[in-house]
Amino acid sequence: MMPKSANQKLKLLYLVKILTEQSDEEHCMSAQALIDALGAYGVRAERKSIYDDIAQLIDFGYDIVLVKAKTGGGYYLAGREFELAELKLLVETVQASRFLTVKKSRELIAKIERLASRAEAGQLQRQVYVANRIKTANESIYYIVDDIHRAIQNNEQISFQYLEWNLERELVPRKDGKVYRVSPWALTCKDENYYLIAHDGENDVIKHFRVDKMGHIKALSGIVREGVELFEKFDIAAYANKTFGMFSGREEVVTLTFENRFIGVVMDRFGREVPVRKRDEAHFSVRVQVALSGQFYGWMTGLGAGAKITAPDDVVAEYCDYLHRTAAQYED
Repeated sequence: MMPKSANQKLKLLYLVKILTEQSDEEHCMSAQALIDALGAYGVRAERKSIYDDIAQLIDFGYDIVLVKAKTGGGYYLAGREFELAELKLLVETVQASRFLTVKKSRELIAKIERLASRAEAGQLQRQVYVANRIKTANESIYYIVDDIHRAIQNNEQISFQYLEWNLERELVPRKDGKVYRVSPWALTCKDENYYLIAHDGENDVIKHFRVDKMGHIKALSGIVREGVELFEKFDIAAYANKTFGMFSGREEVVTLTFENRFIGVVMDRFGREVPVRKRDEAHFSVRVQVALSGQFYGWMTGLGAGAKITAPDDVVAEYCDYLHRTAAQYED
């Protein structure tokens, strides 16, 4: 009879750990391989006990598969919370998220890798390109998001300083350190950035703020949120679609005319439900509500001669003025 080690009572837990980390459909582990792996943790095992342990784990609910083959057969953990393709998608999403710092991105990706076997984690590591991605510099992003969620759940207002870059490439408070006080209602992701949608009680309007540019955030305990009437009829998706680059401006319903080749661009920008009207064999038009800003006019300019603002007249005039002022910089 084998003497028991101090870790013997943890045998089943170590067995799950080994199968989770070292096995997958392409990497089965024989009974002897499992015995050797347990030995590395100071746990003794025999072939018969391995069979019994696997049976117990299966009875408990683990999806452990036995592959019978002359070579390369053995056990592997089949049932995982995420498929490899899903983990790759999560890794890519973390990499692309501008509101996450390089440090936080790498920490999150390391945790995602632990959801796969070591071999599959190697495939995830090969697709990790974080260093040269454009990322926020605000390391407090996690805590800011958590504080905002907590304030929303507790129906409390928050205060914070809004930050901006200076020429020394430092994030510093805007407006001489002004403390903003708002009622947080929602968080949304737009143009690869994270935004707080909130009610500004001072002006009784809905505003948005880049989360990674919020600093010194504080929940105002006991001060109930305002703006409930506005948010009862507020559509976050519609707000984000009409606000180009999340730059605010005077809201107008405008008619835009495009060459037919731009239908995909328009649907990507305004959604699949945007009403499309055929103008002629080569053109179509849409009526949409937008926030007039340099970002909107810049988007139209970027589409070139195939895109045109056709109504209302005051917006057409404002756009022409925008183009003239932009061109005037190059007249000399």
